Amino acid sequence: MRSTEEVVESLRQALVGAGVVLPSLCVDPVTGASDEPFALVDLGRCNVRVAERLASVVRGERPAVGTHAVDERDGRVGEVMGHVGGSVRLRPVAGGREWDCPRASVAVARPEEVLKARLRRTNHESVWP
Repeated sequence: MRSTEEVVESLRQALVGAGVVLPSLCVDPVTGASDEPFALVDLGRCNVRVAERLASVVRGERPAVGTHAVDERDGRVGEVMGHVGGSVRLRPVAGGREWDCPRASVAVARPEEVLKARLRRTNHESVWP
């Protein structure tokens, strides 16, 4: 059986792979120092956005809330805000009005697509104050 520290590190890596970071994740110091055979894992505290993303990952939603996706119908890139029925709710990368996209038309956005969308928004704002 693996040590509690190894299990915590394994969980940390799995969460990071799913796009979730729990900064306070650790072995509970009280139970870790006791004679109990199994120490408790302290998941710690996180903000609402992280909790929402974690819930989305646990529910198996793809793409997960808080990640970026591309609406393949028109190429717009947005942050996933939620899943409603057969649609994914997206919000433009730099903010703005949300829109619904059918799940079949959503693809995970590559980092360069997100950067390009942010740059496009920044350039637009610098030209049109």
